[in-house]
Amino acid sequence: MKRVRVLVANRPRLMRDLLLSTITDQPDIEVVGEVYDESQLTQVVEELLPDALIVTLGDPEKHSALCGFLLGRYPQMKILALAPGQNRGLFYWAVINIRSQQVESSESMVLNALRAHPPLVVDVVS
Repeated sequence: MKRVRVLVANRPRLMRDLLLSTITDQPDIEVVGEVYDESQLTQVVEELLPDALIVTLGDPEKHSALCGFLLGRYPQMKILALAPGQNRGLFYWAVINIRSQQVESSESMVLNALRAHPPLVVDVVS
């Protein structure tokens, strides 16, 4: 059985401790790390490459942008944003959509296609 690798970045501490007590006993879930300082979040995600990230949902606009950025770089990851003091959360994931475009056979089109940076994440659900 493949274990789900989870990175936890929740504040306040009480919420993080409750969350950890819920998921650490699950045989199919492995907590691979904790982030206490949100400014280190991107670096730790890059180092650990978790399957899932659990964050505190503070400012929905700020976290929506952060989640979009992280999912753009790591589209295989899922993000669960939980709101302390509220009975709600948001679940983010990337939807990868394979697309194609017909192009002419020319030198400029070959070069343009090679230089293009189409977005990986087509749809972020929030």
